[in-house]
Amino acid sequence: MRELPAAVLRLIDLALEEDLGPGDVTAAALIGPLKGRAIIEAREKTVVCGLGVAGSVFKRIDPAIRFKGLAGEGETAAEGDVLAELTGSVASLLAGERTALNFIQRMSGVASLSRQYAERAKNKAVVLDSRKTIPGWRWLDKLAVRTGGCRNHRMGLFDGILIKDNHIAACGGIRQAVARALVNLPPGLAVEVEVDSIAGIKEALSAGAGIIMLDNFTSDQVAAAIPIVAGRALVEVSGGITLENIDGYIQSGKVDFISVGALTHSAVSKDISMEIME
Repeated sequence: MRELPAAVLRLIDLALEEDLGPGDVTAAALIGPLKGRAIIEAREKTVVCGLGVAGSVFKRIDPAIRFKGLAGEGETAAEGDVLAELTGSVASLLAGERTALNFIQRMSGVASLSRQYAERAKNKAVVLDSRKTIPGWRWLDKLAVRTGGCRNHRMGLFDGILIKDNHIAACGGIRQAVARALVNLPPGLAVEVEVDSIAGIKEALSAGAGIIMLDNFTSDQVAAAIPIVAGRALVEVSGGITLENIDGYIQSGKVDFISVGALTHSAVSKDISMEIME
C-alpha cells in the first residue's frame, strides 16, 4: 500500500487518542513486558481492505511491532482465512487491536459492497461513489470503493463541477448556471448538471453540459431519456439504485455512470478479529 496521506495519519492518531487515552489500564495491570504473536482473521467472506492502515495503527503505538500482511488488498478471503500476522509486545498488540480492527472492518465492508455492485454492472456501466462518507474518512472510504472495483466520483468540491438543484435555484435556472460554469471552468473539468425532468435534460443539453445526471429517474424514465440525450453528453443515473434494481438501469440504454451513495453510507462492517496466539 502506498504511503498514507497526512490526513489519514491524523485520523489514526485521533482514533488512538480516543480509545487509549492516557493508557490501557487493563493491559498495564495484567500483561507486563510479555512478548507474543497475534493473527488477524476473517470470520466471514470478505474483500480484504485496510491492512496497510491497520499496520500503521500498530506502528504508531509501538514501532517495534512486526506486522506482516498475508492477504492482498482486493483479494477475497474466506471465513477462517488469516489476513495478517503480528509479533511484539502483547500490551502494544492489545492497545491497537480495537482501533486497527475498526479500520479493517469498515474498509473491507465498503470494498465488499463495492465488489457486488461492480460485478453486477460488469463492463456495461461504471459504478461511482459519492461524497456521502464518514467525516474524516473520505480518503479511506474512497480507497475502499476502488479496492472493491468501483470508481470515485468527486473527492470533494474541489475536483469536479456538479450543478445541483440549489445551484440552479441560486443562479435562476439551468441555462444560467451552465453558462456561468462554462465561463469559469477550470482546465480539464467537464460541466455536469443534475436534472429531474425531460425538460431539464433538454435545457442542460442546449446550454452545453457535458454530463447529464438523471436524478431519481426510474429505469423506465431513463430508457425514455437516453434517446433525447442521443450521445450529445455522457449520462449518469443517481438516486435509489440498489443491488435489486441496478439491472433495470443497466438495461435501459447507454448509461455511462451509475452513482450509488450506499457504497459508503450503507456498507456493513465485516466480521474480522484479532487473536493472541499462545
